[in-house]
Amino acid sequence: MIVACGFDHAGLVLRERLLAVIAQEGHEVLDLGAQLPEEDDYPDRALDVGRAVAEGRAQRGILVCGSGAGVSIAACKIDGVRAATIHDTYTAHQGVEHDAVNVLCLGGRVVGVEVAAEIVTAFLRARVSDEERHVRRRAKVQEIERTRGDGTGGARGRGAGGSAGPRGG
Repeated sequence: MIVACGFDHAGLVLRERLLAVIAQEGHEVLDLGAQLPEEDDYPDRALDVGRAVAEGRAQRGILVCGSGAGVSIAACKIDGVRAATIHDTYTAHQGVEHDAVNVLCLGGRVVGVEVAAEIVTAFLRARVSDEERHVRRRAKVQEIERTRGDGTGGARGRGAGGSAGPRGG
């Protein structure tokens, strides 16, 4: 599997160890930066990794910023990317198995190097589940994505704002 990777300045602390883990697990690294702290804008890293996954140049992606939140928000703006900020091994494999997460987002200021390595290992070893309940739930998420949650695809009677109003409708 090809794994696209991107790190901002706060993620560089995990970079070398995580690239080594990916290779040790038998995968190819598509290194999309940053190598230097000056190349540090997390939206740029998220865009590069997200595009690589969405376009099929990589099957999975790993993004690291300070908290994992910024890169997750940015990556999720790209159609076909299912990014999640994950800081434990259970969610790393469960996110892939149940939710088809294809981009793992980590916080370089949140998890230590060895914990991050364990999370990446769990993420890379996980496979997407074909169980009917997971397929059904992923289809519902895809419908939300397709309609942008504007109420045309099962928003249960709520308007574009997603609220039933001040009295709860």
